[in-house]
Amino acid sequence: MKTLKVELTNCHGIRSFDATLDFGDRNAVGIYAPNGTMKTSFARTFKDFATGKETTDRVFPDRESSRLITDENGQSPDPRSVAVVLSYDEELGPTESTSTLLVNPELRKEYEELQVELLDARDALVKELKAQSGAKQDVISTISRVFTQSDDKFYDALVRIAYEVEQLEDTRFADLPHDVLFNDKVATALKGADVQAQLAAYVTRLNQLLDESTFFNRSSFTYYNAANVTKSLGVNGFFTAQHSLLLHGEDEPRQITSDADLQALITEEKKRISDDDALRKKMEGVERAVQRNEDTRKFFEFIANREDLLPEFANVQTFHQNVWMSYLKAHEEAYLRVVTCYKDTEKRRKAIEQQAATESTQWDKVIKIFNERFFVPFTLRAENKHQVALGQDSMLKLVFEFNDGQESASVERDDLLSVLSNGEKKALYILNVLFEMEARKATGRETVFIIDDLADSFDYKNKYAIIQYLKEMADHANFKLILLTHNFDFFRTLLSRGVVGYNRCFMAQKGEGKVSLNQASHVKNPFIYGFKKNFFGNGMQRIASVPFVRNILEYTRGEDDPDYLKLTSLLHWKAESASIDNAELDRIFNETFQSSKKKKWNAGTKPVIDLLLEQAEEALIADEAINFENKVVLSIATRIVAEQHMVAVLDDPTFTDGITGNQTQALFQAYKGRGHGTDESRRILDDVVLMRPENIHVNSFMYEPIIDLSDAALRELFTRVKSL
Repeated sequence: MKTLKVELTNCHGIRSFDATLDFGDRNAVGIYAPNGTMKTSFARTFKDFATGKETTDRVFPDRESSRLITDENGQSPDPRSVAVVLSYDEELGPTESTSTLLVNPELRKEYEELQVELLDARDALVKELKAQSGAKQDVISTISRVFTQSDDKFYDALVRIAYEVEQLEDTRFADLPHDVLFNDKVATALKGADVQAQLAAYVTRLNQLLDESTFFNRSSFTYYNAANVTKSLGVNGFFTAQHSLLLHGEDEPRQITSDADLQALITEEKKRISDDDALRKKMEGVERAVQRNEDTRKFFEFIANREDLLPEFANVQTFHQNVWMSYLKAHEEAYLRVVTCYKDTEKRRKAIEQQAATESTQWDKVIKIFNERFFVPFTLRAENKHQVALGQDSMLKLVFEFNDGQESASVERDDLLSVLSNGEKKALYILNVLFEMEARKATGRETVFIIDDLADSFDYKNKYAIIQYLKEMADHANFKLILLTHNFDFFRTLLSRGVVGYNRCFMAQKGEGKVSLNQASHVKNPFIYGFKKNFFGNGMQRIASVPFVRNILEYTRGEDDPDYLKLTSLLHWKAESASIDNAELDRIFNETFQSSKKKKWNAGTKPVIDLLLEQAEEALIADEAINFENKVVLSIATRIVAEQHMVAVLDDPTFTDGITGNQTQALFQAYKGRGHGTDESRRILDDVVLMRPENIHVNSFMYEPIIDLSDAALRELFTRVKSL
């Protein structure tokens, strides 16, 4: 792609826009757009294009919108080849797409092939276990945690207990509802001192009764064993075949000749135990202790009918393990398939995992760039790089090491954001932008980046870091950049650092019904490259030069220099302001720059203030544009007229001549404090005071703030000031 033609109508506040952007040899276009001109609307429109959404005018939704974006061949770009980077999005982080694109594809392919059968076996087992247990909890992490105390050791857990599962002779606990017995609220309740005490007392008494039982035994023939015997004998037709049982009790043996006889004996013996007053009271104590919420109430309702399980809760961890082993035993074939697949591929899989863990990826490059270039109080590393590379995790997890002097601590991203400054947060955001850009590089697809004030509100160290990265992007053959900013200093730096060529720098201007792009002017020092050359021939640039010449005198001669003070009287209304003529201004200019040719203004006797006011009037009717020199002239004229008015009204030369600093502010405070003027005049003068002095004086050659001011706002303010 060499060019991009953009035609917009009623798109997010842009009434009309029609421009062709030629990327040139440096693959980048810079657009300076003051706030409210087009910048954010332009970026949002391209965001709509990239995501396949229709673009509308949100302020005036009834207006018909149109959006046409084409290349030099008249073809619309693939939306996937358009990436929009907004100025700041705190929620932005690594995505599945960036994670997937930044891996070694060969390693991942082999690993995935090894995993296919294993994952199929795992998923089949998990499905059966979920149905068996009724668990809504994540089965994989739960099993891992129960047997290894870690959430991500599922296969290790299965292998670890293989022998124990094999040796199980029955699935005693396979019918238990997992989430009823094992959930956080039940676990918390069972840890309570009251519950532990009541449960211990109950188990102690139950064991006493079992020890006293004629037929039951707590160690070998429990309720559960007896019920299983009854069921097994019935299913296998034991009594139907005229067989009988002889049970030995304390007194004499008891013959059992039918299912009914055996069930009656079990029921009788259970009733004798459960009707024990001491045991019942202890059961009531357990009930009271766990009646706290719905989960614990469901737990007791179930356990009240399975009193045989209560002793198991003396050691919850062991019981939990036994329950899961019962589930696994009930689906032993599916379980053994997982274990076998895992063992068969374990050696090669571990070798690949080791290689992935040590192999340098594009993640490492991004993280290295960030840690080395950006000044923030933390460093970062990827914790699960090899897991993502192999498809075990879908998202990259970043670990932040927060540094405070000699101490450091690992913190989560949300916690980190709470202690960072806005500038540092934006630096962190840049990290995620870097991930996205590197991911785009990996695809090999030509991409147009629309970048909206990426370095806005950065300190200079980080601003230059991102500018350097933008230059590297512009040098990439497959990347085209449209760089939008409302910050003139940033705009100028894009040019000076070689990110954008001068003929690819544009200034957006919002006029009647449309936004237009004009070739940038005054991007470099406007005084050296423009005003100074035109000092004797262009009235607007002559007046605009005054602040620059005054600054030179300030640095070379000091603030006490007579010529410095004269130029100050052209920026503030002083006693001598009206008497300084153009011949005097010529003299100061020629002496300051030691010009061999003593040039002159064509009307040397004319007061400079008169020329200033004439040029201000010209600025009011000038064509819409950036109009830098016009802005400087309007700013100076606005202040001069305002101060002249206040000095005349105050009529106190002793006071006004004695002001040594912040003159406009001092005059306004006296004007207002002494009750002068109307509400309207005070509002106008207050607006003048709000214009920062550095904007009007162009202090230290930092002229960017005045360019960022609205031309229309300056025209309107000067017009109001003239009415005083």
